[in-house]
Amino acid sequence: MLIKLNSKIISVLPIAIAVNIACVLIWLLNITDQSMPLILGVIAASLVDLDHRLSGRLKNIFYTVIAFSISSLVTQYFLNQGIWFVLTMTAMTFLFTMIGAVGQRYSTIAFGTLVVSLYTTLAYLPDTPWYINPLMILSGTLLYSFITVTVHLCFPNRPLQEKISRAFVALADYLDAKSVFFDPDDVEQLSQKQLTLAMKNSQVINVFNECRTALFYRMQDNNRYSYTSKMCRYYMSAQDIHEKANSSHFDYKTLATQLKNSDLIFRIQRLLELQAQACRDIAQQLQKNQDFQPHFRLERAISGISQSFELYSQQHNASPELVHIKTLLDNLRNIHCQLQSLSQPIHEPEQRTIYSENITGLSKILQRIGQHFTFQSPLFRHAMRLSLVVLICCSLVEYFHLQTDRGYWILLTIIFVCQPNYSATKLRLKQRIIGTILGVIVGSLLPYMTSTLEAKLAVVVMASTLFYFFRSNNYSYSTFFITIQVLASFDIMGFDIYAALLPRLIDTLIGTALAWFAVSYLWSDWKYLQLNNVISQLMKSNANYLLYIISHLQFGKGDDLKYRIVRRHAHDNATVLSTIISNMNNEPKKYTQHLQQGFELLKLNTALLGYISALGAYREQMQKLTQDVYFLSEFYPIAKKIIELLDKMTTLSAVQFDDLFQPINISIKNSLEQNDLLSSVFNMPMQQLNLIAQLLPPLYAAIPQTATQTIQDNKHEITST
Repeated sequence: MLIKLNSKIISVLPIAIAVNIACVLIWLLNITDQSMPLILGVIAASLVDLDHRLSGRLKNIFYTVIAFSISSLVTQYFLNQGIWFVLTMTAMTFLFTMIGAVGQRYSTIAFGTLVVSLYTTLAYLPDTPWYINPLMILSGTLLYSFITVTVHLCFPNRPLQEKISRAFVALADYLDAKSVFFDPDDVEQLSQKQLTLAMKNSQVINVFNECRTALFYRMQDNNRYSYTSKMCRYYMSAQDIHEKANSSHFDYKTLATQLKNSDLIFRIQRLLELQAQACRDIAQQLQKNQDFQPHFRLERAISGISQSFELYSQQHNASPELVHIKTLLDNLRNIHCQLQSLSQPIHEPEQRTIYSENITGLSKILQRIGQHFTFQSPLFRHAMRLSLVVLICCSLVEYFHLQTDRGYWILLTIIFVCQPNYSATKLRLKQRIIGTILGVIVGSLLPYMTSTLEAKLAVVVMASTLFYFFRSNNYSYSTFFITIQVLASFDIMGFDIYAALLPRLIDTLIGTALAWFAVSYLWSDWKYLQLNNVISQLMKSNANYLLYIISHLQFGKGDDLKYRIVRRHAHDNATVLSTIISNMNNEPKKYTQHLQQGFELLKLNTALLGYISALGAYREQMQKLTQDVYFLSEFYPIAKKIIELLDKMTTLSAVQFDDLFQPINISIKNSLEQNDLLSSVFNMPMQQLNLIAQLLPPLYAAIPQTATQTIQDNKHEITST
C-alpha cells in the first residue's frame, strides 16, 4: 500500500512543489493581487502535462508556452470589446476542439489553451495593466514546466512503469474473467460471462494503447535506453499473453459438460487464476522496482495439468476434442513461458518495433481535421455544440454586464462539463454540482479558519494539489477542492468571500444546465448513432485480421509489426462497439429495442475474435502444413470464402448471405468427414474455421436488427427519459 501511495505522490509532486513556490513568491513579493493568475497558470500547465522523454517534454513545453501566450494575449486584447470578444471566444472554442482530430497530444494542449483563455477572463481586474494577466499565467506555466522537468530527471521511468503496471493489472482481470468459463458448476451463465469478458477485453486494449503510445514516443529516433527496452519487452509479453488467452478452440458449454467429472477442467481454471495472480505480482513488483519472481505454485500447476491431461487422453483416446484441449494447454504453457521469461535478465535491447500513428506536417494535420468536417463525426458535432453554447454564454455575459461578477464561471463550467456524448456529460454535470455545493459549504468556513495570509496560502497549496490528485479519479472531489482553491484565492486578493459563494453556485448550476441542454438538443448523439458504420468497420477489421493470419499460414512467413497492427485494429473496433453498447446501457429507455441485439452482437463478436485469435496463436506452427497438397486445396479456399463473407456481411441480403454461406458449410463438413483428418495435424485449423463458420449465421441475424438501422425515431428522444 505504501508503494502505491508513493507512486501517487510522485505524480503530484510537480503541482505540489510548483504551487508551494508560487505561494512563497506571493508572500515574499506581496503580490496578492496577482495570486490568482499565477496559480491558474500552474494549474493550466498541469492539465497539459504529457509523458515523454526529455527532449519530447522540452518540445511540448515550447509549444505549450507559445499556445498559452497567444491565447492569453488574444483574450486579454478582445476582453470587454463586446461582439468581437464573443466571436473570438467562439472561434477559439471551435478551432481548439477540432484540433483534437489530430491526436490525443494535440487535443490535450488545445484544451489547455482554451482553458487559459478562460482563466485570463476570470483573473481580469480593470485597474491592472493589460500585460499582467498573461505574464503571470505564463510565469505559472513556466514554473510548473521547470518543476516537472526536474521531477522527470529524478524519476524518468515512472510514468511508463505505471502504464505497464496497469496493463498487467488489466490483463490479470481479463484472465480471471476467462477462468470462469471453466467452472463446471456454472455452465448456464455463458452469456453474462461473454459480456464480462468483452468489457474486460476493452479495458485491456485501452491500457495497451496507452502503453504503446508511451513506448512510441520514448523509442523515437532509435532512442532505446535499457529500461525502455525492458518495458518494451514487458509490453510485448503482455500482448502475447493476451493473444493466447483470447484464443477460443471450442464451445465452452460443451467442454464444461464433457469435463465436468474430470479434475482437468478444475486444473485449467486454477492455472488461469494463478496466471492472473502472477500478472498482478508483476504489476506490484514493477511499482516496487523489483524483478519478477514467479511463485513455485505456478510451476507445480503446469506439471499437474500435464499429468492430468495424459491420464485423460488415455481414458478418452477416441475423443475428437483431445486435439483442442491439447491446443488450449499449449496456449496455457505458452503463457507460463512468457511469465517465466520476464523473470530472466535481458541480454540485449528489445528489437521489435512499436507502431503508433504520428501525424506530422501542416498539410497532413489539415487533411486529418478536414476529414472530420461532417455531422457524422462525433468530434465535429461536439465542436459545433460547444461553440454554439460558448456563443450564447458570452453573449449573455456581455449583454447583462456580468463580467464584474465573474460571469465567465458559467463558461468555464460548460467547457469542463460538456463532453462529446450524453452519458459522459450527464455523469460529469452531477459530479460538478455535488462538488461545487460541498465546496461552497466548506468554503464558507474559510474566514473562520484562515485569518492570516500564510494560512490562506496553505489552503491554496493543499486544495490545488488535491484537485490534481483527484482530477482523473473522482471528478466530484476534484471540483470540491478547486472550489476551495478559488474561494481561498478570492480571499487572498481581498474580495468578499461570502459575496462569491452564491454566484459561484449559481454559475455552476447555469453552466451545467446549458451543458445538459446542449448534449440533449443540439445535434444529439442518438440521432447519429448509425451502428451500420460501426459494425461495417468491425466486420472488415475482423476480415483483415483473419486474412493476414491465413496469408501467414499459406506462405509460412509474415511481418510481426503488420500482424500486431491488424490485430489491434480488430480489437480497437471491438472496443468501440463495447463503448457504444455501454453508453446505450446507461440510457436504456432510449435504446430498449436495440439494446438486447447490441449485447448479442457484442457476445458473438467476442467469440469470433477468440476463434480468429486461436488461429493467430497457431501461425508459428504452420510451416509443416504448407507442404501438404490436400490441406492447401481444402483449407485456404474455405478460409478465403469466409473472409469474403465477413467483409461483405453488412451489405448482404438474406438470400445473398445464404448463397455464400452454404458452400462454405458444405465444404467444411466434407473436410471434417475425412477419416484421416481427425488424428492429423490439420484438425485444429480446420476446426477453427468450422467454429468461425458456425458463428456466421447468428452474427448475420444480429446485424440487420442493430446495424442496418439508424436510430432516429422521435419516440426515443431524450425528453422521454
